[in-house]
Amino acid sequence: MIDLYTAPTPNGWKASIMLEETGLEYETHLVNISQGDQHKEAYVAINPNARIPTIVDRDNDNFSVFESGAILIYLAEKTGQLMPTDVKGRSRVIQWLMFQMGGVGPMMGQANVFFRYFPEKIPAAINRYQTESKRLLTVLNDRLAEHQYLAGDYSIADIANWSWAKIYAWPGVDISDLPHLKRWIGELAARPAVEKGINVPAPVDKEALLKSARSIVTGIED
Repeated sequence: MIDLYTAPTPNGWKASIMLEETGLEYETHLVNISQGDQHKEAYVAINPNARIPTIVDRDNDNFSVFESGAILIYLAEKTGQLMPTDVKGRSRVIQWLMFQMGGVGPMMGQANVFFRYFPEKIPAAINRYQTESKRLLTVLNDRLAEHQYLAGDYSIADIANWSWAKIYAWPGVDISDLPHLKRWIGELAARPAVEKGINVPAPVDKEALLKSARSIVTGIED
């Protein structure tokens, strides 16, 4: 049994989609980030970075794993699913996973903040992060022009990148000229495990999410 500590965000979706894809039994625990649950002592004990998601593997001496990319790798290796075991194949998957962890996530995250949540509109910051987000999504599009998935077969690399790419409109990024990315987003969205995973722990109420994120960024409750 896996305990999943999460919230309805792209990083949280990575873990819940992976759990659904692998068929592992898990129990969900909502971490209400707008109320500061991530900073409580009990949570920091399993995730010193005080972010979501985190998993605790009850079947492995209550071993805890934090950082969404590390969770994906751990679950792939635990189940033998969604990551090749040969050196080259594994490397390809990890390369595209790191592409998301080091690029797509941070850049789209900052685009979200300055475009959607920050109390002051700073055009230079908005343009900088939207432009870089679009560049990174274009890299994905170019890769997907010649491949159905990012690293051979469907893998944790797809789960990680899709969880962020799917929210392109939220930070104001246009992908109308990226047909291969759009094709891939649609194909993965139709997977049963993905449909289930993005509704864990609950469907996203965009207005509530907006208010929550704004309060976290500004320190002011609406």
